[in-house]
Parts: sequence; structure tokens; C-alpha cells
Amino acid sequence: MAGSKVYIEIVKQLRKMINADGLKSGDKIPSERELSERLNVGRSSVREALRALELLGLIETRRGEGTFIKDFQNHQLVQLLSTFILQDEKAQLDVFETKCMIEMDSLRLFIKKVNKESLESLKEYLSSDMIEDGDFFNQIVKMADNHLLYKIWVILKDYCQAQGSEQTKSYKEDYADLLKGLERNDEEKTLSAYRELRKLSTDL
Repeated sequence: MAGSKVYIEIVKQLRKMINADGLKSGDKIPSERELSERLNVGRSSVREALRALELLGLIETRRGEGTFIKDFQNHQLVQLLSTFILQDEKAQLDVFETKCMIEMDSLRLFIKKVNKESLESLKEYLSSDMIEDGDFFNQIVKMADNHLLYKIWVILKDYCQAQGSEQTKSYKEDYADLLKGLERNDEEKTLSAYRELRKLSTDL
């Protein structure tokens, strides 16, 4: 490893090490000296890699305590990137459309994998008058049981929220037809109700 690529390689190795050690949010990571020895690289390179991760909000250094993994579900990287990436309307529309496509595919998967427990969980959530749209679809996408789709959806949802284009609160009546379609395992009715909820054309 040489030049400016050194710290990028160290970041990759750090990630593997964190996974191998089973470290999670709030856990302390090894010191610079320990990392230098484990990864067999210079301490200055380790320091550069840690600084990059800290700037991204993935770790935090506490004076006198050490360096800890942050809860990166709540870090500001998405909001920061969206400031630069999603400035034109076409890019914003692409993000919204992709998010909708994932939600529709998740509804299809949900219907195929649906069980009584999943439906009861949704019905219970929809029993309140006001619904948090993000929370509702978080359940749908998670229950679709495709980890990659879920990860992508969360990022796109965060982009939409950062741009102020994310639908937040809705009335439970808006989801009634959607729930009926899911209860009947009726894909056509479910997707029709989804398009109505999102005010989409039939082309999507």
C-alpha cells in the first residue's frame, strides 16, 4: 500500500476487523497502537483512516476514554451528501421513483411471504388515527425479508427526508385499501391502492 490509497485500504481492513470482533454501536475500538500492530501499518496511516471515519460521523473520540463506534443510522452523511448531489429536480425525482419501486416490490414480496403475525402487526399499527408513513413502510420493507432492498430503501428514504419531499404523516384511512389488498393477497388491488396513496400514474 502506498500514497493516498493507504488509509482507504486501512478503512476496509478496519471494517473487516469490526465485523470479525462483533463490535457494534457504542463499543470501543482498539487504540491506534493496537490497530497499527494488528493491521501491520504505520500509526500515522491509522490516524488518517480514523480521522476520515470520524469526519463521516462513523466513530467518535472521547478525550481520556478512547474511540467508539457511533450509531451511524442517525449520522448526518446522507443529509450532507444530499446537499451536493440532489440539487436538480431530475435527481430528486429519480430518488423518489426508485424509492417507490422498492416499496412496490416489497409489497409484492410481502404478499408472497405474508403470515398472520405480520398482518396483525400492520393492523395494530394502523389502529391509530395518524400514521407515520416512514414507520409504516419500514415495517413493509423489513417484512419483505430482503436485506439489500431494505438497506437501499433506508438510504433513499433519508435522502427524501433531507430534501423535504418525504411524506410524513397521513390518516389511517389512506392505508385502508392497501391493507385490504394485503389481507386478500391481492397484488393488483394492493399496488393500485399504493399508487393512489403516492399519487402515482399507472406507468410506475
